[in-house]
Amino acid sequence: MTTSINPLLLDFPDHFETDRLLIRAPRPGDGAVVTPAIHESHAELHPWMPWAVKPQSDVETEAVMRRMAAAFIRREELMLLLFRKADGVFVGSSGLHHIDWTVPCFEIGYWVRTPLSGQGYVTEAVHGITGFAFDTLQAERVEIRCDASNERSAAVARRAGYTQEACLRHNARSNTGSLRDTLVFAKLRPTT
Repeated sequence: MTTSINPLLLDFPDHFETDRLLIRAPRPGDGAVVTPAIHESHAELHPWMPWAVKPQSDVETEAVMRRMAAAFIRREELMLLLFRKADGVFVGSSGLHHIDWTVPCFEIGYWVRTPLSGQGYVTEAVHGITGFAFDTLQAERVEIRCDASNERSAAVARRAGYTQEACLRHNARSNTGSLRDTLVFAKLRPTT
């Protein structure tokens, strides 16, 4: 028997912390800090992120932040921004996407600004967001999907303790139009 969840009636915080990060929902005005990070990281984002075909303008990024803030309130997408607690520097973005509240099941996506890559911020964020999904949102399943050629993204999933369940062959097009394979990693709710 399944219980019907009305996600609009779920009360949960729009922010939480890990050791080094403040992780929070987007707000109006965030485009001003996100746009420069996208621009400086565009070469690294372009091969993997469908939204990074071309650099975004300040106006486009601000519109995305406002749409995602509204989607968070509607519980349709839970975009999360990562800020370094020590100095407030914007680190990158993550969140819980492709939500199925009937399970509940979520997919974590992530990117880090290029100058801060390789410092463990994304793995730390994934651990924190996974805990948030299981403990606060009562997730039964959390997934990470990435292009099979994106070794750094797959390494994050493995470091965070996710199990590779599948390789979906030729299931999507890359930004260059070529067919790509997608790795599917997952974690299930811990049993007591």
